Amino acid sequence: MKVVKVGGSLERSCNLKTYLTKIDQHYPAGLVIVTGGGVFADTIRQAQQRWHFDDECAHHMAIIAMQQMALLFQSILSDFKFADGLKEIKERSSNGERLIWWPDFKLLNQAGIAACWDVTSDSLAAWLANAVNADELILVKSAEIPAGLNLSELTRLGIVDPCFIEFTQNTAYRITLINKDAL
Repeated sequence: MKVVKVGGSLERSCNLKTYLTKIDQHYPAGLVIVTGGGVFADTIRQAQQRWHFDDECAHHMAIIAMQQMALLFQSILSDFKFADGLKEIKERSSNGERLIWWPDFKLLNQAGIAACWDVTSDSLAAWLANAVNADELILVKSAEIPAGLNLSELTRLGIVDPCFIEFTQNTAYRITLINKDAL
């Protein structure tokens, strides 16, 4: 099984449908897409600055932002179905179903995932890949991915979030970062 995290910033591209179609064609089975929050998460960041609500509230709202993006992606990839539970994802993907993760903040809270902006959909995708025993985690980014950099350097450049290294320590799956234009 492969977990492919598609950055929410790709929503701003007029080529989103093309990128999603390429992912669909390249990975014919056993695929789980994780969406970023994109513009929906950006709105939450702005609202938090204005209203000063706590990070736990912002985290829950950001999960809903990922759900909103999942709805958008599923409208483009109509053959993909939503899945939220870990057991459900394992079973359905092993049956060849193509899935979009519907993140559940209750499950993430139970897993002890910190409710802060340092944990983005990158780290959540890494957590999911580990939890469902994926063989590869692929992060599709808008940012250019400089060749030969390690995860610490990618974190320093802001290409992955500050907690990504923590979520990928001692994992069995392969990690691939790719720029959207290299799909």
